[in-house]
Amino acid sequence: MKTTRPSQKWRKAIAEEARELAAGTLDPECAEMTLLYPEPLIRAVDDVLARYETELAGLPNRPSDAEVLRAVEHVVVALNGVDEDAELGGSGFDTVDREDLFEYIYGSLVTHGVDVPALAARNGMEPDEITDEWREW
Repeated sequence: MKTTRPSQKWRKAIAEEARELAAGTLDPECAEMTLLYPEPLIRAVDDVLARYETELAGLPNRPSDAEVLRAVEHVVVALNGVDEDAELGGSGFDTVDREDLFEYIYGSLVTHGVDVPALAARNGMEPDEITDEWREW
């Protein structure tokens, strides 16, 4: 699972596109990365993920399922808000974005010592369903 923020991937893609534009190897009409991932959107996602990381770091050594799922709920609901905020300028999270965000959420849990398959099983779900209760993106 990924523990690199999706926003880092987006910034890298924007920089690559800028290099291609500068080199003349990309038609400006084909440049879309800054439209898909404007800086306000990236900053908002970074802020949400930073709060999630802080919340996970603040969990006790052996957090309860409720504590872990509350952290997941908080990050997912916050990402719902980012996805729905037209003022951030994005076009909404696409399938790849949704998968990257899920992998980041899952991977961060693993990094913090959470056995996600066991957590999911104890709560009557599959590991890939840990965000489903709250996710709108």
